[in-house]
Amino acid sequence: MELPKFILGDNTKFPTAIYVIHTDFPRFIINLETDEVEWLEDFDTQDEEELLSETETAIKEATAFYDSEVSTYDN
Repeated sequence: MELPKFILGDNTKFPTAIYVIHTDFPRFIINLETDEVEWLEDFDTQDEEELLSETETAIKEATAFYDSEVSTYDN
């Protein structure tokens, strides 16, 4: 099964939180309410510099994805 790069998520136990799940490497879930990131990967310290760059881009893309999805619902 092919997954989309980003998936929106929510949970009734956390009614104000909106989550974006990033399914490509590096996989993570970001809580857009708090900007907390939960990593779904284990990282080696030698990969840290490359991952920081990739992560920054992926988080920006996750936020843009959310904005795009919300604007679709608003229309």
